[in-house]
Amino acid sequence: MQFGFVMPFGDAGVVADFAALAESTGWDAIFAWEAVWGDDAWIALTAAAMVTDRIRLGTMLTPIPRVRPWDLASRVSSLDRLSFGRVILGAGLGALHEGWTAFEADEGRRVRVEKMDEGLAIYAGLIAGQPFSFNGKHYTVKPTGFMLPAPPVQQPHPPVWLVGAARVGAARQPSLERAARWQGWLPQVVDGDWRGKPRSPEELSSLTEQVRRMREDAGLSMEHFDVCFEGEFYGAEAGEPDLAAWAEAGATWWIEGAWDLQNDPAGQAELERRIQAGPPCSRP
Repeated sequence: MQFGFVMPFGDAGVVADFAALAESTGWDAIFAWEAVWGDDAWIALTAAAMVTDRIRLGTMLTPIPRVRPWDLASRVSSLDRLSFGRVILGAGLGALHEGWTAFEADEGRRVRVEKMDEGLAIYAGLIAGQPFSFNGKHYTVKPTGFMLPAPPVQQPHPPVWLVGAARVGAARQPSLERAARWQGWLPQVVDGDWRGKPRSPEELSSLTEQVRRMREDAGLSMEHFDVCFEGEFYGAEAGEPDLAAWAEAGATWWIEGAWDLQNDPAGQAELERRIQAGPPCSRP
């Protein structure tokens, strides 16, 4: 299992400072969240790339429906080249909130799903090289030879970790099937009115087995496929999670989320303390 953490706040300079600290204390990845109006995640990750050599750099997560696919492909591939192949694209529909709808109307879940599917297809197609064309419901792309960028380091493209939600009791699981086609899965569970991460290692294990079968049906193996579980080890109210049990259930990454920390001196100090302590695997 590898270990990353999400920056719950911070401008580019702060993210860069914490990335350098995280690399020195053994973390494997740092993730920045994307705001509609706020600190730019890709600029922050670029700043982090300039002061680190090893740690992976990703988003948690990029709301694909609200990003133009060619802009996304440009940002991801540019940073991948700059960082010598350390980028991870954490992707999903994005959670609707006032910080989004203050600027952009909700187009409805169906439209957002369509835009996500088309957007990811264009992301992968553009990075694969020319000639590339796409004719979808929401986006059209024609082949071009104008000022083409160099390919990213990671081929065929920097990995996509996609949110895949399992609906308890549902006969079909289109969200899981979609995530299974990419390079990593950010698991969620929908059970009636409840939505969140898998509630136990046993639940994750059962869902991971479903994803494995979906990948097999598509002619894909689980080799190099990441199951990325976001939890909280430091500061967890219920005590330290059993990391071995989550790894046995299929998790290849533990993503430390500290979303409750406030962007004030106390919250900043606590985030620094947790990163300074190193990844949970380093605990005695």
